Amino acid sequence: MTRSADAQNVERCLKAGWAGGRSRCVALLVGGGLLWAPAVACAQGAVQAVRAAADAAVAGAADPDAGTRAFLIAGGSLTLEAPPGWKRVQPKSGIVETEFSIPAEEGDAQPGRMTVMGAGGGVQANVDRWYGQFTQPDGSATKDKATTKAVKLAGCTVTLVDVAGTYKDTPGGPFAGGKTIERPEYRMLAAIVEPEDKNRGSYFLKFYGPAKTVAKHADGFRTMVEGMVPAGK
Repeated sequence: MTRSADAQNVERCLKAGWAGGRSRCVALLVGGGLLWAPAVACAQGAVQAVRAAADAAVAGAADPDAGTRAFLIAGGSLTLEAPPGWKRVQPKSGIVETEFSIPAEEGDAQPGRMTVMGAGGGVQANVDRWYGQFTQPDGSATKDKATTKAVKLAGCTVTLVDVAGTYKDTPGGPFAGGKTIERPEYRMLAAIVEPEDKNRGSYFLKFYGPAKTVAKHADGFRTMVEGMVPAGK
């Protein structure tokens, strides 16, 4: 999406010399919506104001969920931002702090889901629990087909997990009981974040869904995790 012809016309007018100690308002039509940006006495400042308003409107129209994609973990000490197109939703479980719905790839019946939560237990115990949520069509051990990797990000140790197979889905959460639904050809990408301050505990980011949908958004998940920064930076 580009800046509208109206915005360009306004800029040309301002550059022509809207100076003279007065303050005006410029009607700027962007993407079918009417915005107002102050035209300051200085023509150069007015141009910058119009450009800023136009850029903000274009960005907002292109990604209306931009303001809801950033989230905090580890007691508000770390910031992450979900990829464009991921929609923040009300968590289905009380133990989940933040949840996103990820658009399904064409042909997939279910969207992807990412949950964020803090929990106890060691890293390997949780990884083994995730392995137990998958079975393999050939009866082999899931852990033999999964991959794990530990990296350092934003001062934290982060364990990345990639596992696939038939997923035993418990929509209400792993500790909520209720019906388990077997979902063939599913995949899960997960990250366990261990902050430098051990008193904050570990945080778990778990993105799972139909294999095609997860593959489509795998780079976005990795970019989100690798982009984790201390809050306020």
